[in-house]
Amino acid sequence: MPLDAHIAGQLKRNTDGLVCAVVQEAGTGQVLMVAWMDDDALARTLETGEATYFSRSRGKQWIKGETSGHTQKVTEVRLDCDGDTVLLTVEQTGAACHTGDHTCFDANVLFTTISGPS
Repeated sequence: MPLDAHIAGQLKRNTDGLVCAVVQEAGTGQVLMVAWMDDDALARTLETGEATYFSRSRGKQWIKGETSGHTQKVTEVRLDCDGDTVLLTVEQTGAACHTGDHTCFDANVLFTTISGPS
């Protein structure tokens, strides 16, 4: 399933041919994770509604929840104004982070307006 040429033409990929994907939870607006997509992963995501990413360490695509059961049903995909980041809005089932946390941003709070720097 090739990526639509109009969409492909808008993307600004890094030197590895990847675009950054920011993943946000539908309903809460919470940022769950950041991942990478190649053209095929984005095309598959758009076609199936299953969040599909490109693993830089494994050098291949992976569908979120394929082995863990912690799935992401994509409800919306947007491209930022520069074309170098896609925003996926998803319905998250289970943890989004490989550590088991709900988000990849749960563990290390570096600053809040309540407490200041850590």
